[in-house]
Amino acid sequence: MIVVTGATGNVGQPLVRALAETGESVIAVSRNGVGVPAGVRHHRADLTRPRTLEPALRGARALFLLPSPDFMANGDIEAVLEVVRAADVPRVVLLSSHGVGTGRHPSALEDAVQRSGLEWTMLRPGNFDSNALRWADMVRTQRTVAAPFGDVAVPAIDPADIAEVAAIVLREPGHQGDIYTLTGPEPISPRQQAAAIGAVLGEPVRFVEQSRAEARTQMLKYMPEPIVEATLGALGTPSAEERAVGPDAERLLGRRPRTFAEWAARTITAFK
Repeated sequence: MIVVTGATGNVGQPLVRALAETGESVIAVSRNGVGVPAGVRHHRADLTRPRTLEPALRGARALFLLPSPDFMANGDIEAVLEVVRAADVPRVVLLSSHGVGTGRHPSALEDAVQRSGLEWTMLRPGNFDSNALRWADMVRTQRTVAAPFGDVAVPAIDPADIAEVAAIVLREPGHQGDIYTLTGPEPISPRQQAAAIGAVLGEPVRFVEQSRAEARTQMLKYMPEPIVEATLGALGTPSAEERAVGPDAERLLGRRPRTFAEWAARTITAFK
């Protein structure tokens, strides 16, 4: 049995689906059960209250640990890992961040997992294609995208590809102690993303460049300040490493990761 936290989000939902389709026994953990596939057991829990996770872990052989933004701000990773150890779950796959490897994000979660005594694997995705969903309302109503750093291109990865990689490392042996940096197949700028959405819609989507301060104000509504600052830094002044397309996703998937245009085509109803 595999337990998936954050099971109704952009990565968790396709991961639960991918595991269930292989016949794997899955428990989907989230604060609500919206979007859990039929036939998959849902357990309501909140990682900021680790004891609520206990019932889902009984008999599990692996845990997919997806920290939410509020957990990053207020959670206690040591308390979560204590619950995991007490339940005799041997393996943890942590959804971390490319920013840990580049030094932009703190390494506290990874450090705690590494010294936990559990078998572990780290997934470090970079920019998500699904971050473009924050533009959905303005595209629907104004056919406009507003974002900072309009012509700075970094790789963006489809959350479904992250989920597929996670399903592989959760089910297959041989990934203990590995750290995988996950990127999409090519760097793409916000202006290019807007154009790709417009191409799928069949209508032009205007791009408006925000200032860094404007973007920061918006992002603080749903992300902790340290993560906002690190994200803006990576998007605005990315290092050579942050601009690079990594090999891990393609090697693990056995195919080229999906492009942003493919993601947009699959999710275009959100922008109509």
